[in-house]
Amino acid sequence: MATTETGAESRPRPAPESPVTPTGLGGRAVEAARGRAPGLVVALGVAAVATAAGAEVPVVGGPVFGIVIGVLLASVLHPGDRWRPGFAFASKPVLQASIVVLGATLSLRQVASVGSSSLPVMLGTLAIALGGAWAVGRLLGVERDTTMLIGVGTAICGASAIAATQSVLKARESTVAYAIGTIFTFNIVAVLAYPPLGHLLGLDPHAFGLWAGTAINDTSSVVAAGYAYGGDAGTYSVVVKLTRSLMIIPVVMAMAFWVARRGPGPGPGSGDGVGAGPGGSAGEAGPRGWRSVPWTHLVPLFLVGFVAASALTTVGVVPSSWHPALTAVGTFLITTALAGIGLSLRVADLRRAGVRPLLLGACLWALVGVSSLGLQALSGTL
Repeated sequence: MATTETGAESRPRPAPESPVTPTGLGGRAVEAARGRAPGLVVALGVAAVATAAGAEVPVVGGPVFGIVIGVLLASVLHPGDRWRPGFAFASKPVLQASIVVLGATLSLRQVASVGSSSLPVMLGTLAIALGGAWAVGRLLGVERDTTMLIGVGTAICGASAIAATQSVLKARESTVAYAIGTIFTFNIVAVLAYPPLGHLLGLDPHAFGLWAGTAINDTSSVVAAGYAYGGDAGTYSVVVKLTRSLMIIPVVMAMAFWVARRGPGPGPGSGDGVGAGPGGSAGEAGPRGWRSVPWTHLVPLFLVGFVAASALTTVGVVPSSWHPALTAVGTFLITTALAGIGLSLRVADLRRAGVRPLLLGACLWALVGVSSLGLQALSGTL
């Protein structure tokens, strides 16, 4: 037994106390929240300023002010890695939450009506975007994986479609970065350019919502442009966009079948072969086919949440008297998300995309925008 200095027998000494650290899922959640807090607080602050500015200049709107102020702050302050988890949380989970909140302001009857009426324009722009990507990509000599990723990103839903497609192609990380950088560039252009162009063309809110929902790449940009336009263009564009997002499923399945049939090895026009890179070759991805794609890439959870919230409204659980407050909350969350995206911007990421992918993205962006208006005119929805 251990003894004291007096020689008396002592009791076993307890081990020195160590700092209490959280463990398990709860502990990890706390640590994650602490890491996100600084950047998220900044994004919320920018959203508050942007919302006030949007109230003063409603033709621009809070969401557009959010991304513009965020981009300006990022270019001046160059926020470090400490802030980025919060910006990332604002730009994705907060945006997804806003979509679910806005779903509670629509009934499933409205969703079905808008989705079905927009199908001719939606399918037409989808075909034009994918066909245009193949033709313009070959003309510009853009590498095949990059062409396919930019094509589906423009045709369907930006980064989400790129992620789902990459799961099949197993494209190099640099290729995915090029595609996302290109899509992100034209998302910002669309948010800033579409609302004034819509007013110049004299589009009513439904026509603008259909235009934005079928011609703008990413969900965040569609939401920002729609709510900046005013009227019910925001909710209309969201429904059109989410219906368009469902096109990920058949497109990715078809692409997986094509990759499986083509087998391993480089193809014509592909610098290193489709799918070559750290994730394995296209031949490795092929046998698994579309089953290798995470189901959350095919059917995002926020889309399930949107439908569930809309179902609650349909059966009367969410009364119509709540809709104005829900719309205000949803719009503020959108502004926060756009602020996070703007604050995350690195000019180097845009430079890294290179000239030819940007030219491809510009051509597709213009082609889809013009064809959407043309198809609306032909179908009598303009």
